[in-house]
Amino acid sequence: MRGCLVMLVFVVMLGRLLVVFSKTDTVNIGAIMTVKTINGRVSTIAMKAAVDDVNSDPHLLPGKTLNLSIHDANFSGFLSIVGALEYMEADIVAVIGPHSSVMAHVLSNLANELHVPFLSFTALDPSLSPLQYPYFIQTAPNDLYQMTAIAEMISYFGYHEVTAIYTDDDQFRNSIYTLGDELSQKQCKLSYKAPLPPDASLTPQDIHDALVNVRSMESRVVVLNTYSKTGLMVFATAKRLGMMKKGYIWIATTWLSTVLDSTGISSSNASVLQGVLTLRPHIPDSDKKKDFERRWKILSNGSIGLNPYGLYAYDTVWMVARALDKFFNEGGNISFSSDARLTGLKGTQGLNLGALSIFDGGKQLRANLLQTNMSGLTGPVGFNPDQSVIRPSFDIINIVGNQGLALGYWSNYSGLSVQPPETLYAKPSNRSSNQLLRRVVWPGNTTEKPRGWEFSNNGRPLRIGVPLRVSFKEIVTQVNGSNEIHGFSIDVFLAAIKLIPYPVPYEFVKFGDGHKNPSYTEFVNKVAYNVLDAAVGDIAIITNRTKVVDFTQPYIESGLVVVVPVKKLDSSAWAFLRPFTPLMWTVTAVFFIIIGVVVWILEHRLNDEFRGPPKQQLVTILWFTLSTMFFSHRENTVSTLGRLVLFIWLFVVLIINSSYTASLTSILTVQQLSSPIRGIDSLISTNERIGFQVGSFAENYMIEELNIPKSRLMALGSPQEYAEKLGAGIVAAIVDERPYIDLFLSNNCQFQVVGQEFTKSGWGFAFPKDSPLAVDMSTAILTLSENGELQKIHDYWLKRKTCSTQNSDSDQLQLESFWGLFLIFGVACALALLIHFCMMIREFSKHYSEQHDDQSSKSGSRSVRKFLSFADEKEEVSKSKLKRKREISMSYVNGRDVDSRNRSNRIQAEFDEE
Repeated sequence: MRGCLVMLVFVVMLGRLLVVFSKTDTVNIGAIMTVKTINGRVSTIAMKAAVDDVNSDPHLLPGKTLNLSIHDANFSGFLSIVGALEYMEADIVAVIGPHSSVMAHVLSNLANELHVPFLSFTALDPSLSPLQYPYFIQTAPNDLYQMTAIAEMISYFGYHEVTAIYTDDDQFRNSIYTLGDELSQKQCKLSYKAPLPPDASLTPQDIHDALVNVRSMESRVVVLNTYSKTGLMVFATAKRLGMMKKGYIWIATTWLSTVLDSTGISSSNASVLQGVLTLRPHIPDSDKKKDFERRWKILSNGSIGLNPYGLYAYDTVWMVARALDKFFNEGGNISFSSDARLTGLKGTQGLNLGALSIFDGGKQLRANLLQTNMSGLTGPVGFNPDQSVIRPSFDIINIVGNQGLALGYWSNYSGLSVQPPETLYAKPSNRSSNQLLRRVVWPGNTTEKPRGWEFSNNGRPLRIGVPLRVSFKEIVTQVNGSNEIHGFSIDVFLAAIKLIPYPVPYEFVKFGDGHKNPSYTEFVNKVAYNVLDAAVGDIAIITNRTKVVDFTQPYIESGLVVVVPVKKLDSSAWAFLRPFTPLMWTVTAVFFIIIGVVVWILEHRLNDEFRGPPKQQLVTILWFTLSTMFFSHRENTVSTLGRLVLFIWLFVVLIINSSYTASLTSILTVQQLSSPIRGIDSLISTNERIGFQVGSFAENYMIEELNIPKSRLMALGSPQEYAEKLGAGIVAAIVDERPYIDLFLSNNCQFQVVGQEFTKSGWGFAFPKDSPLAVDMSTAILTLSENGELQKIHDYWLKRKTCSTQNSDSDQLQLESFWGLFLIFGVACALALLIHFCMMIREFSKHYSEQHDDQSSKSGSRSVRKFLSFADEKEEVSKSKLKRKREISMSYVNGRDVDSRNRSNRIQAEFDEE
């Protein structure tokens, strides 16, 4: 008995000596895995193979043996904690795991306190921040990149609403929140989330209820983020509920590719999973990878297939080994210190917390791990400054039959591409273009891209609101005595809805009391609050409304304009004087006289044409001055100064003539309107009242944007009220949208638009935010515009009629515009003739003043004939006769011996003869 006791003591002491000896040659690392999962089975085999390869490498950890202990968490968080605490008591320097993000959030706090690095390739929750958990290192691309890839796929296919089904724990919940953030950056929306209980409490009824809710949603794009066992159950239930048919889009996260690679898809699951898209971490082809794949059949004994997470597990072991090798080469020693906070902690005697110790070299080992730069089975291995792995990328897989077809790749560097990411890293990053994937086979075995949404199957047609207008009924009007609604906006909607490639059940819901135009802001809010499914009518697309609803493509351009009463400036006899003001006429006349005087002064001594009697020179100056108006002056200028002055003056005359001609043309051919208000600026500067249409956004716009006091504004309800208030001067102007004003002016020609449109907008149909029907309706409206149908509808309802007072010859010039000129010319002609005849009579009287008395008694007819003969004579001949007559008279007076009577008779005879 005593001998047995001695022997037992010897064995114990020998064991302790062996442990001490082994500690000097063995480096212990641990792993916490759920071994029975697919990734657990694959990772266990891969990590053991990696440890063997490390220990067989003489250049790595020389004199040391790497020892890996694997703790099976068996789907239990509690067992994961127990395993971690055991490792902390056994002087473990690094832990690979935990398997899930649920426990990573717990154990990372333990790692922080004891400075033991935890490395995981499956706990990929993006919320595991390295700032909060510096000793937790993810050695595979975390789910931030996977969700970014999914968001870019959804955007690439043109979908805008997504439904997510996920297990409601830290492993998957935070990833879905990340997906929502990434979708919002792509102008997409995570419209519905269907959480499932964790696997431990999940029942088939939970899955059924969640899928029934998903089926009632409009979105048909579903992202499934869960465990592999749960995921297969979800797809089986979805198949029974008719959710794997044509029209649905299913995107599964990497769990499905893991099933595909490791266990394959059974024939029963193949029919369920047809057309599903999934992702797989991208592993570049290499000789190392191919060699390991050949070894895998021996390592696994054919029990399970290799997947990317097995490769990450292998590389993680090598990462730890290289970091330890560097640690030892730098003189590091494995040592642990007690945590004073745990020693003697009251109330914890049974927990043995004092056995937990801090790894003294943990900080240096962590730094070595983050400085990893090696080439592993997964390609280049290393970390970015934010502690994420370098070059995250995924394969995009399409399940067809029982296999996965590669559609392309996604990488954080180049986005979507059909080229492997490693071939694009050498090229400049180009995510804005060349985003491309191969053709997809969708659920229902179709290559036609699904629309991505359906009307919720609650049996209710869409409630389309239409405004009951009491004015401008060409826009929207209700047929008297019936519920039929017609008008420009309604016809556009009906034409567009026919172009939608799927049936859209709807019913019109009237909005308004029928006594006054409704408030369009309230109308749009009905859509925002889901009281109405859409709003159709003359709804202006303005900023405040776009914040609460989505609008279609505008189907007509619009904008606010100002309308005022105008008075036509009728053409008058003196219209030709309007181009210049009285001052301009006066200054122009003065300068015409000045140029004549200046040229006369410069030319008088040199030019014979500017010399002669004063009377002649005065006429010359006036004629020269006036003739320059028409460039018809015939007097030559010989002096240099005279030519210079004349050149400049002729240029001035050219400008004056051109300006006068252009202005007169405008006055005589264009309708001239007179109004003190010229546009919105001059309207704002007055204190006059302004009218606007009831229900229009113009009121708020003028108050909020133009700062016009509300007291100046008056609501008007009809075109008749427009005309009445404008005509009576109660309002100085109307501010309304252009289509309404065009209709108003078609029958009210005494008013006119002044200035330009001071806002630019359009009319559209309103739908709830992110409504896919708004996109399809926009496409339909564009089609109507391109094929001319939209213009036909516009012309039918809104084509402006011509005012009844306008004549077809309104652009012709009338006589009343010119009779003033004709009057001036007629008066000038009459005065000239009067002066001319007065002078002629005076000259005629001189010719015959010396005739005998008996001649004066002759008949009046003979005198008239002589006057006409005198008027017909050339002036020089008349003067010559008068001169000869005077000479004869003088010779008679001097006493010449000639019979005066005979001479007189002879002279008279000669005169008559001539």
